[in-house]
Amino acid sequence: MANNYKNAKLDLTTTSATTLYTCPGATTALFKSFLVCNDSAHNDTITVTITDADSNLFCVYSVKAISGPSTEELLTAPLVVQENEIVKVTAATADRLHVVASFLEVT
Repeated sequence: MANNYKNAKLDLTTTSATTLYTCPGATTALFKSFLVCNDSAHNDTITVTITDADSNLFCVYSVKAISGPSTEELLTAPLVVQENEIVKVTAATADRLHVVASFLEVT
């Protein structure tokens, strides 16, 4: 069993759902931190979803307010992402939000 600490980063330049992370096969990811930085002077929102291996969509955060300018930690407990699941993020406004997620992959 291998443990690899990693992070995933995005500059949300669009208002489309954008893949932050896809969990590889035979792997479980334990998300410890999910930071969202709003580098503008305007408030904004972010939506975070997980699509499972059967293409079912689950909302983790729906239209979560992020004040500007500020950084918010979204997680208060670890988030488990299983093999072949996809974490996507959607900004309400392009070019305001940055996402940095830190996680442990266990294979």
